[in-house]
Amino acid sequence: MKNFQCQSCGQLCFFENTKCEKCGHALGYLPDLATLSALEPVTPKAPNTDWRALANQELYRPCANAKWDVCNWQVPVASPDTFCRACRHNQVVPNLENPDNVRRWRELEFAKHRLFYSLLRLNLPLVNREDDPEHGLMFAFLADEDSSNGHKVITGHENGMVTLALKEAAPSTREQQRELMGETYRTLLGHFRHEIGHYFWDVLVRDGGQLEQFRELFGDESEDYSAAMKRHYDNGPPTGWQQNYISAYATMHPWEDFAETWAHYLHIVDTLDTAGDFGLRLAAQEDPNLRARISFDAYAASDIKVLIDAWYPLTIAVNNLNRSMGQPDLYPFVLSPQVVEKLRFIHALVHEKR
Repeated sequence: MKNFQCQSCGQLCFFENTKCEKCGHALGYLPDLATLSALEPVTPKAPNTDWRALANQELYRPCANAKWDVCNWQVPVASPDTFCRACRHNQVVPNLENPDNVRRWRELEFAKHRLFYSLLRLNLPLVNREDDPEHGLMFAFLADEDSSNGHKVITGHENGMVTLALKEAAPSTREQQRELMGETYRTLLGHFRHEIGHYFWDVLVRDGGQLEQFRELFGDESEDYSAAMKRHYDNGPPTGWQQNYISAYATMHPWEDFAETWAHYLHIVDTLDTAGDFGLRLAAQEDPNLRARISFDAYAASDIKVLIDAWYPLTIAVNNLNRSMGQPDLYPFVLSPQVVEKLRFIHALVHEKR
C-alpha cells in the first residue's frame, strides 16, 4: 500500500484518510487512478454533493456508504453507480441500527478496501452479482443474530459469496480464535485475502483451464472436503508439513492450500509495495542474503524470484523489530522451496490475467 500526498498542501496522507490534517481539504480515494485525492466541493454551499478531485480535475461523488464512515472511495459523476468499485460487491450488511454493528462493519470494510486496492492494482477480473447473478463476487457481513438458521456465522466462501462473521472485528474474539485454532496469525485482512483465494480458484484455475497444473502442486481437489476437514481437526497436520505447506491449515485440503498460498502472495506483494514506497533498503553487511533494495513495483514484478529475494531479508528485519518491542513475529512463516513453487504458480496465474 502506497502512501499519498495532499495535492493542495503536500501533507503525507494515508489510504483511509478522509481529511487532510494540515489544510483541511476533504480526501477521497480514486480507484480509477489508484490514488488518494484532495477534493473541493463543486458547490461550496453544498459540500456533500459533487467534488472536484485535485488529482485530475474530474468530478466525483462519494460512495453511498460514506454516510456510515466506512468508505472514502469516490464514484465518477458520469457513472450510474451509487456505490464505489469495492462497495458494489456488498450483498448483505449487518443491522446498522446497532452502533456496535456499525463499528465492527467499519473495521471489516477498511480491510476489504485494502483487499480491493490489491485486486485492482493486479487488474484481476471482478464481476458482481448484477453482472453475473449466479457466480459474481459478493460479500455478506453478518452478526450471529442475523443468521437465518440460528447457527453462529462462520467466515467462508461458497460460489462467489464471501461471508464474514462480524464478531471477527472484535480483537478479543480474533485472539480467542487464534489461540483455540493454534494459529500464529489471524487478521481481518488475512481473512479477506484467504477467502478471495477460493473465489479466484474458481475463476482462474477451475474455469481457466489450469486444473492439471494445479493438481501437480497442490493435489487432487476432488478429495472429499468434509472427510478432509474431519481428519484435520481430529489428527492435526501431518509430521513435517512445513516442508510442503505455508501453514498447518493449508494441509487440510488442496483448496485450503491454494487459498492460504494465495493470501500469502497478496501479503508479499502489498507489503513489498509499502516498503518500496518508503524507499526501504536493507544492508546487513555480515550477510549478503540479508541485503535488499526495494526499488521496484511489486505489483508489476515479472518474476516471483524478484519478490522472494526481497521478501526474505525484509521479514527477517521486521520480525526482529517486532521482537525488540516485545511483540510476536510480524510474519511467523517459512517459505520452503515447495511453497515458493506454489507461489510461482499463483504469480503466473495473476500475471497471465494482467
